[in-house]
This record gives sequence, C-alpha cells and structure tokens, in this order.
Amino acid sequence: MPPTRPQYFQVPISPAVSRPKPHPKAPKPLLRLELRDLSTEGARAFLSTLDAGIIVDEAVQAVLNLLYSPHSRIPPTRSVTLILRAMPGVAYTTGKDIDDDHKEIHFSTDYIASIPLQRRKKEMLGVICHEMVHCWQWNAHGTAPGGLIEGIADWVRLRCGLVPSHWKRETDGDWDAGYQHTGYFLDYLEKRFGDGSVMAINERLRGKKYHEKEFWRGLFGCDIENLWKEYGKNVEDCNTEDDNKDATTEEKEEKKEEQEEKEKEEEGEGEDEEEPAPSDETASADESAASQ
Repeated sequence: MPPTRPQYFQVPISPAVSRPKPHPKAPKPLLRLELRDLSTEGARAFLSTLDAGIIVDEAVQAVLNLLYSPHSRIPPTRSVTLILRAMPGVAYTTGKDIDDDHKEIHFSTDYIASIPLQRRKKEMLGVICHEMVHCWQWNAHGTAPGGLIEGIADWVRLRCGLVPSHWKRETDGDWDAGYQHTGYFLDYLEKRFGDGSVMAINERLRGKKYHEKEFWRGLFGCDIENLWKEYGKNVEDCNTEDDNKDATTEEKEEKKEEQEEKEKEEEGEGEDEEEPAPSDETASADESAASQ
C-alpha cells in the first residue's frame, strides 16, 4: 500500500511587505487559479481584492528567499494551483495523487467571506503565504513533527509582515504545538543564533529522517528542551521589561495630570480673588463725574 501523502491543514486564525526579489535559483512553476463557484461571496471578495497572478508569484518568491540560500537544493515543485471553494476550516495544502510535485492549495471561500472587511486583504495574503510554504519546504521524508512544519510556515508569515493582531508569544505547553506558538519560538532561534537559522532547520529536514536529539544538537549544540526553556525565560524578561516601561509611562502620565490639575486650581484661585476697594480719590472723582 503506497504511503499516504500528508495534508497540511490550517486552523482558523484572526500592509503586505514590498515585493520580494526573485530567488537566484528560483524554479518556474506553473501557477494556476481555480474557482469552483464564482457566485459565492468569498470568491467575489477574493477577485475584487487581490490580483491572483501577482500575489501567488510573490508568495513563491518570499518563501524561497526565506528558506533557501543561493546554494540550496530546492524541492522540485512543478506547479501550484490555488483552489477557491466552499469548505469548512480555512485552508490546506496537498500534492496531486498522480504526482506529488504538483501542489494544490485549497482555500475556503466560506472563511474568506467571514473575514471583516478591514483586515480581509492582509488575512488572505497571510493564509496564502502560510500554505505556500507547504509547497516548498522539506519534511524529513514525512517524519518531522507536524508542529515544526506548521511553525516554519507561520514563521515565514511572521517574517513577511502578515501577522494577525491576536498573535502573541506563548511559552506554555510544548515547543512543537505548531502555528504561531512554534513560529515565534523559531523567530527567537533566528535571532539567538543568527540569520539563516530557520533556513538551516529546513535544510536539515531534507537529507534524512527526523531524530530529535540528534537533529537539534547537530544544529545548535543542545537539546530542544533547553532551547525552549531559554525562550521562556527570554519572553518572561521581555514581558517584565515591557511592564516596567508601561509602569514608567503611567507614572509620567499621572504626574502630568497632577501638574495640570494644580495649574487649573491656581488659575481658579487667581480669578476668585476680590478686586481691591477703590481709593478715596477715585471715589470722589467718580462722584464728581456723575454730578456733571
């Protein structure tokens, strides 16, 4: 029985960057758009908001630039078809049954229609960016943790500036919980060990099957559990620093308000002071003018 090809599903999630430069070794995959029902609100919203030919090509280039160096071996994906159709969920990516080098991104028009208008464009671009990663990333011959695969996809989305407002760094649970949970962790590793760290993770997923201890020690010289603890401490320190900044700002605002109140009180006291009584000479002059 042939092995089942993996399908990468994306769960619901809540200004695009400048156009990426072409990767020096970028292949020329055939890019297709397929709409199952033009009459749906989601299909109309997509067509009226995005230029499919441009945004799909840009997503390909962004993924290749972030995951592959000019000397990397890139997966032999020959075509990517973006399929808009009514279905539950958000989106998923799979290979065609006859040839896994031909990828399909299935994007729910029901979900597109549900996105608030003010964030619809950015969300659609973010979903397509995430799914495009699955068309080009390595997966250790199907043995890589699903959370790592999804985390790499959301890391690319993060680096492309397509982050939903509700995303946040989380340190509870396991490192490979996937999506933005793992994506932010990978971003920490990218900063901690230098540019190209996630690229190296993807490259190491190319050659052989995934064995956790060997995999992470070979890349960064320590176990993934230790890296996850370091990340948790880093997030905690950053949160404390942010809280201190917020507290300092709040104190400044309070002092400013107190000063403004004090100034208002002083102004009010000045206005309430009685006019000095007129002198005898002034009163006599007034009486004389009145008699005339």
